Amino acid sequence: MAPRKAAALRDSEDGRSLREHLIATAAKLISLRGTAELTVRAIAREAGVADGVLYNHFADKEELLANALAEHVRTVERGLGALPEPGSGTVEANLGAQLAYGLALHKEILPAFAGLLARPAVLARFGELAGDGANWRDRLAGYLGAEKELGRISGDVEAATAMLVGVCHETVLSGLFPHGPKVVTAPAVDAVVATVLAGIAGR
Repeated sequence: MAPRKAAALRDSEDGRSLREHLIATAAKLISLRGTAELTVRAIAREAGVADGVLYNHFADKEELLANALAEHVRTVERGLGALPEPGSGTVEANLGAQLAYGLALHKEILPAFAGLLARPAVLARFGELAGDGANWRDRLAGYLGAEKELGRISGDVEAATAMLVGVCHETVLSGLFPHGPKVVTAPAVDAVVATVLAGIAGR
C-alpha cells in the first residue's frame, strides 16, 4: 500500500514533495511580503501544516529561508527570459539588455536580501546553495570576458562589470529609502551603456 499523501499536498497535481512544497510556499511569501517579518508560523500556516513539521524537513529556520530565497531568485530569473549570447547582435544592444535584466532582477530580489542583513547565517547558506557562476554578476562578467576574447571589446572586464552591477545596486537600494532616486529608465540605460563603452577620458 502506498503511503498516505500529506494533507497539504492532497490537492496538488505537480508531484512535489512536502519539502519542496514548504520551500515554494516560503518563496511565495518572500515575493509577497519580503523577509524581514517572515516567521516559521506564517510559513506553516500558508503551507497548511503544523509549525513543527518544518523541522522534520529542515535542520532549522535558516536552512528553509536560504532555500526559499534561492527559489525566489530562480523564479524571478525565469520570468526575465534569456540573456544575449556573446558574439550575437551588437555589444551595445547586448549590454543594454544585460543592464535592463540586472535592474529588473535587483528590483525584485534586493528587498528580500536587505531584510536578511541581520541574519548572516541565512545569507551564508544561500551563498553555498548558489555556487560559483550562478548569479547574474558572474554571468555578466562571463559574457564580457567572452566578448573580449572575440575581440569585440577591450579594457578591464572586471571594472566594467562592477560599474554595471553598481548601477543596479545604487538604483534599487537607494530607491528603498524615502526620497531615493527614481528607477533608471530606458534612455538612462542607453546613457550608462554608452559611457561604459566609450569611457570618460577627455578627447
